[in-house]
Amino acid sequence: MGGPSAEREVSLSSGQACAAALRERNYKVIEVDAGPDLAAVLTQIKPEAVLNCLHGRWGEDGCVQGLLEWLQIPYSHSGVLSSALAMDKQRTKEIYRSVGLPVVQSTIAAAEDVRRDHVMTPPYVVKPNNEGSSVGVYLVGAENNGPPQLGPEMPEFVMVEAFAPGRELTTTVMGQRALTVTDILTTGWYDYDAKYKEGGSSHVVPADVPAEIFELCLEYALRAHNALGCRGISRTDYRWDESKGADGLVLLETNTQPGMTATSLTPEQAAACGISFPELCAWMVEDATCSR
Repeated sequence: MGGPSAEREVSLSSGQACAAALRERNYKVIEVDAGPDLAAVLTQIKPEAVLNCLHGRWGEDGCVQGLLEWLQIPYSHSGVLSSALAMDKQRTKEIYRSVGLPVVQSTIAAAEDVRRDHVMTPPYVVKPNNEGSSVGVYLVGAENNGPPQLGPEMPEFVMVEAFAPGRELTTTVMGQRALTVTDILTTGWYDYDAKYKEGGSSHVVPADVPAEIFELCLEYALRAHNALGCRGISRTDYRWDESKGADGLVLLETNTQPGMTATSLTPEQAAACGISFPELCAWMVEDATCSR
């Protein structure tokens, strides 16, 4: 848990929650704040399995997965390739398109060009291509006087995608089972604070949407999970424009390391399906593997 990414604090919360839940199930748990000496620490500990609670770069993009493969330690969640693919938002969309899953128009552009002029007709969204938790997301509306003045924290190249209006929906996949659908309600943009601060958003589980949309969310999440080669737990996010019916449902991204905090969506969906948080954590540990 922890690590050096922009999502460090969320990762620490996820790790602490999972460690407590696993101890309830009588697992012997060692909490490791991942740093440059991670390989040496793991070699000394010699764990039977690693529950990966890292979020963001290095922990979610195939890097730590490659380290664990090298050390031949079974680990939870997706492997090297699928983690790298899912963390790359533009490549994820290309995979979606290749299997017929609906997405909005998007492109990779130099941040300098995005600051200089509109690279897409507003409204559109600008975000890092390889971060999660809505870190560094800019929403550019038609009423904006000019292009977004991206902060210095933004990478040299960013993803620009057409804004998808409508409701925010999400579905967790556990193994080969799509759990349920959550409708995420917030007063504004579903940003970092809305995701992780108490009261930042409210969740309706199961979502009160037409049966066709509910079933499509379950189907699309499982198809995305398999198209990307995910294993264990993943969560796919959608926007749904009610005015367009089934044609208004589009995929945004698939998260291979969903949050496990007190406000996180995946534990909430599992609970709605009768799976307690300790049971969910135990399942992830028992599902841990590597390619050796």
